[in-house]
This record gives sequence, structure tokens and C-alpha cells, in this order.
Amino acid sequence: MRAPTPALPDAPLARHLLLAAVGLVAVVLVLQGVSEFRRFQLAEMAYLGIAAGGLTVLTGLNGQVSLGHGALMAIGAYTAALLLPDRDASVPLPLVLLAATVVALAVGAVVGVAAARLHGPYLAGATLALAVAVPGIALYFKDTLGGEQGLPVVLPEPPAWALDTAYFLTGQELTTSGYVALIGWLVLTVTYVLLANLSRSRVGRRWRAVRDDEVAAQLAGIDLGRARVSAFVVSAAAAGAAGAVLALSVRLAAPSSFTLTLSLTLLAAVVLGGLGSLTGALLGAALLTFLPQVATGLGTDAGLSDIQAAELAPLVYGLVMVAVVLLAPAGLAGSLRLLAVRRRTRGALSTTSKGTAR
Repeated sequence: MRAPTPALPDAPLARHLLLAAVGLVAVVLVLQGVSEFRRFQLAEMAYLGIAAGGLTVLTGLNGQVSLGHGALMAIGAYTAALLLPDRDASVPLPLVLLAATVVALAVGAVVGVAAARLHGPYLAGATLALAVAVPGIALYFKDTLGGEQGLPVVLPEPPAWALDTAYFLTGQELTTSGYVALIGWLVLTVTYVLLANLSRSRVGRRWRAVRDDEVAAQLAGIDLGRARVSAFVVSAAAAGAAGAVLALSVRLAAPSSFTLTLSLTLLAAVVLGGLGSLTGALLGAALLTFLPQVATGLGTDAGLSDIQAAELAPLVYGLVMVAVVLLAPAGLAGSLRLLAVRRRTRGALSTTSKGTAR
């Protein structure tokens, strides 16, 4: 009897590309059916998801804790702002995104080499210093980087093929906010495909080996420093791309957008979603994007003032974080995966017991 054809290809790259294509079509359809505010939120979810995906590779797969990814996002955002000062800028948008990624990658390589011998809280402290110092650079070089006011970012006009594709799929014109969100999700899709394949490659197996047991990894011939630096570089590149998308979304690159709070938000997204899982990183980004509005709406419905309802969001953040740590220590994605495994195991055991009884 011929075995049934699997629903998805066996090759990881083909499977990831198929899922990416389906996801992009779904995103285009969703963007055309929601309000302008929702499109802005989806763009926010996209750049948080990109940065959280890179951070989950660093923390979840390689075991390094970084509190400075907000600073790496700032580097990507300012790179985009310097290349897009006005509508007459001749730099194409794909090159702007690539430049932001490469510059953040270079900075990540320098920081990664310097921090390769640090572990645990020492690495977290070093990256914390980076998160505090980088926004101050914009204040010191205010003539070039705009100081407290920041640098405006001018979004180029959408290309004709993007307008035609969106109209073909949805029958509606592509708005500016929809275009920004589409850029963000396109960058997120490309980033996740690359990270997913990289994590399943030999490089990804080295990262896991270093995370699980450094002594055993060293005895197996793995260069610990090189593995740590490569993971930090990949994570920094993702943060740079996320920073560029953030700058395009808010049309500004300013120090106030890249405080320590942003770095902690990214770490919270990774923890909530589940360490080492790109799906978990995206779930965490979605939760941190939409949770504040839900909390504010609940507070307003309960009779609180607008200010009091807005101040309710940090409390809800904390309660959700505590609940996930206590009830789902593997994160949202990890807990769902464990639940599915348990159900399959129980099903297999029940089938085996019935067969034995017969």
C-alpha cells in the first residue's frame, strides 16, 4: 500500500519557503481588511517579531543573555534615517534595509568579539551598558544625528509592482500604512526563513552544543568563542533590520524610541513565547503589541480614567509574565508543543493497549 503524500515538503528549506509564501498572502489579505490603526499595530508586531527572532537565536539556542538589543535596533534605525532624509533620496528601499542590517551586523561583530569571554550576568551587564550608551551618541553628535528631536525618515513611494500585486489580491488600493506593514512582514518572513534554516544547520547544532554543555562542546572540537560571536552577529543583524522597519513605521529615529525599556520588552517577548522558538518569538511580539490596548480597554470599561487605564498596562504585563513563568515555564509555544506531544503519546498508548487487549 502506498504511503500518503505529506502535506508539506520534507526538505526544511522548501517547507519554510512554502509556509512563508502562504503567510505573506495571508498578511496581504489581512492588511486590506483592517483599519489604519491595526495596520500600524501589525507593523509594530513585525519589527518586534524580527528583533525577538534574532534574540531567541542568541538566548534560546546559544544561551547568551543580551539586554542591549534596543541599541542595535537604534543603529539600524539611524542608518535608515541617514539614507532616507527626503523624497529625493536615490537609495532604493531594499538597499536601505540591507545597509541597516550590515551596519548592525558589523557593530554586533565588534561587541560579540569583546563579549565572547563573558557569561551569564557579566554578558548581560556589558550589553546593558551598550543599551544605555548608544542612545546618548545621538545627543553627543546632535548636528548629524538630530539630538533629542531625532532624524525624520521619509518613506519612498511604493513601487508599481507592489501596488499592482496588492490590488490583484484584494481589489483595493495599497495605503501608506499598509505598505509599511507589508514591508515589515516581508522583512520578518525573510528573516525567519533564514533563521529557521540556520538553526537547523551545522551552525545551529554548534550553538545548541555550546548552550547545553560548554565542556562537552569544547571536547568535541567546537570553538566556543567563534560560536558565541557568530550567534551574536546573526542576532545583531536581525535587530538592525528591525530597527530600520521601526524607523519606517514611526517616520523617525530618535533616542526616546530606543531606551532600556525596548531591550527589556524584547527579552520579555522571548521569555513569554518560549526560548529557542521562532514561533514563540512571534507569539510574544503579538502579545506585547496587542496587550496594552486590551488592558486599556478593560480599564476604561471598568470606569477608570484614560490615564489610569493606560497605567494599567505595565501591571498586566507583570501579571502575564508571572502567570507564564508559573503555569507555562517553557513559554507559550513550548507549552503548546509539550501539550501536543502528550496528547500524541496518550493516543499511541491507548491504541497499543487496545491492540494488546484484543
